[in-house]
Amino acid sequence: MSYFDAASSAPPHPVARQALLASLDEGWADPARLYREGRRAGMLLDAAREAAAEAVGCRPDELVFTSSGTRAVHTAVSGALSGRRRVGRHLVLSAVEHSSVLHAAAALEAAGGSFTEVPVDRTGAVDASGFGRALRADTALACLQSANHEVGTEQPVAAAAELCAAAGVPLLVDAAQSLGWGPVEGGWSLLTASAHKWGGPAGVGLLAVRKGVRFAPQGPVDERESGRASGFENIPAVVAAAASLRAVRAEAEAEAARLRALVDRIRAEVPRLVPDVEVVGDPERRLPHLVTFSCLYVDGETLLHELDRADFSVSSGSSCTSSTLTPSHVLKAMGVLTEGNVRVSLPTGTAAAEVDRFLEVLPGVVAEVRLRLGAPAAPAPSPAPAASLVVDSLGRRCPVPVIELAKVIGEVPVGATVTVLADDEAARLDIPAWCEMREQEYVGEEPADRGSAYVVRRLT
Repeated sequence: MSYFDAASSAPPHPVARQALLASLDEGWADPARLYREGRRAGMLLDAAREAAAEAVGCRPDELVFTSSGTRAVHTAVSGALSGRRRVGRHLVLSAVEHSSVLHAAAALEAAGGSFTEVPVDRTGAVDASGFGRALRADTALACLQSANHEVGTEQPVAAAAELCAAAGVPLLVDAAQSLGWGPVEGGWSLLTASAHKWGGPAGVGLLAVRKGVRFAPQGPVDERESGRASGFENIPAVVAAAASLRAVRAEAEAEAARLRALVDRIRAEVPRLVPDVEVVGDPERRLPHLVTFSCLYVDGETLLHELDRADFSVSSGSSCTSSTLTPSHVLKAMGVLTEGNVRVSLPTGTAAAEVDRFLEVLPGVVAEVRLRLGAPAAPAPSPAPAASLVVDSLGRRCPVPVIELAKVIGEVPVGATVTVLADDEAARLDIPAWCEMREQEYVGEEPADRGSAYVVRRLT
């Protein structure tokens, strides 16, 4: 089985396993106690904190361990907003932040605050100047990930941090996907990460808060972790997280170069081997191990199941997966195709032969799924073009509306239109994306009795 979903959770690093087992014998006692066993546990915790702080690029007393990366994000957002409540209750974030940040923003809005989502370009990157313009006099906090979880695009954190500093606004960086590859550059104020993303154990998050950042933890607090993460520390897991972070950092330069070459091959070969594919994300400013592509006329859930049957574990941000009925907010913000979306994220140690086999298997799998759905092999012009056509796809989920559009576009003359009636939210994204890929004109969306009417003009 080839596991290609390291962006969700990386396989345990051997060092993490060794450190976890070793610290079970030494780190079980209460590190706050003064007797021998407590002192020994406290020394393990202090050493882990120093190692993690060195990797993050902060002081040990600026870093605490939380129960997860999501908990670290929620604690960071709530603590920074509360600490700066006299400034205001406005939050700035990019439109492609991790769902934990979006959930925190929604909670702020429900409590009477507000937030601004900064749009991204088609590669998934924010414009730093646009991010700066979103800052207001009442902005208490800004959030910008170091690299995107779904498409791997790196964000201009250093430039955004400069603009935030000039405006007196702290910047929170979600570094979950990038921290294993290197420190986050720039003058960030708060940083979060999650150990299972770099091969450490699940259930350990990092939260770094720079000295001088106004921060007021919310909810009941205790004496643990500077009052920012209550409860007894899971010392064996923390030690394993810090040890594995140090280990992956030692390997990062060589492994990044090797995996980047494999990902470059996937980026180049998939569009050549599989028709009607859009590779998304920035081709250069990206994580070394991650690539995402979308396949026209493909049911994402079926595609992932078929790849699993072929012994490949991949993930998807498609709206056609069992985990969600709406398109990925990342792909939606980018304005790219969401159908048949596949994210390949290679773990450390992935062999070139595994990528070779993936490229051998993928074309047949996609072709089989398309055949099953009745997707057109190629547009077939009609001998007697109609002036215009209406396609009724109401009640049918993606990718059927786009498949039906592709089947009939050749039946209208150049300059005429096809109107697709659909009530699946993905059609609002995938029909314009199809038009761009097929060099047709997307006229726009019109109201309909049910759902919406999407109008396409044939140009070629």
